[in-house]
Amino acid sequence: MPRTARSADTRGAMIEATARVVRRDGAGGLTLDAVAREAGVSKGGLLYHFPSKDALIAGLIDHYLARFDTSLTRHLDPEDVTPGRWLRAYIEASFADDVVDVGPNESVGLLAAVAANPALLDPIRARATEEQARLEADGIDPTRATLIRLAIDGLVFADLFGIAAPDAARRARLREAMLALAREPER
Repeated sequence: MPRTARSADTRGAMIEATARVVRRDGAGGLTLDAVAREAGVSKGGLLYHFPSKDALIAGLIDHYLARFDTSLTRHLDPEDVTPGRWLRAYIEASFADDVVDVGPNESVGLLAAVAANPALLDPIRARATEEQARLEADGIDPTRATLIRLAIDGLVFADLFGIAAPDAARRARLREAMLALAREPER
């Protein structure tokens, strides 16, 4: 295996170990030592790839964003040329199991860790701005597209904080309702 592939595999294993530590121990348990132990590498090996805890958290955020990108690309239908195509893929990706399997403990722990350095959220802020622009240019009413995005954000926060999160049946109906709204052309 080429060195760059091994390096990417090692970094990926460290990111997965970080997620496990946050899920199990919360933000307070997220230390470089804990991640190195969980990943089965030396602390020096971890520091080679992630020179600080902030770099590790930034790597975890990049990992989540990349997972969403992969899901979004998978849900973009190349045959679909109708208005709302990108928004429908965004909805499908937002509800996809490979994206939403981040548990509330992991997410809350990550939020707590990011609270120490809010600048770590800058990639998410930049991504949200780009996504909003794409949604508004997708050929359906921009207000409706924004409403759908905000509803998805609300679901994420309901899950994150355990505040009246919908059950699976309601979630499926919400997804279908959002997709129906994303099929209506701009008026």
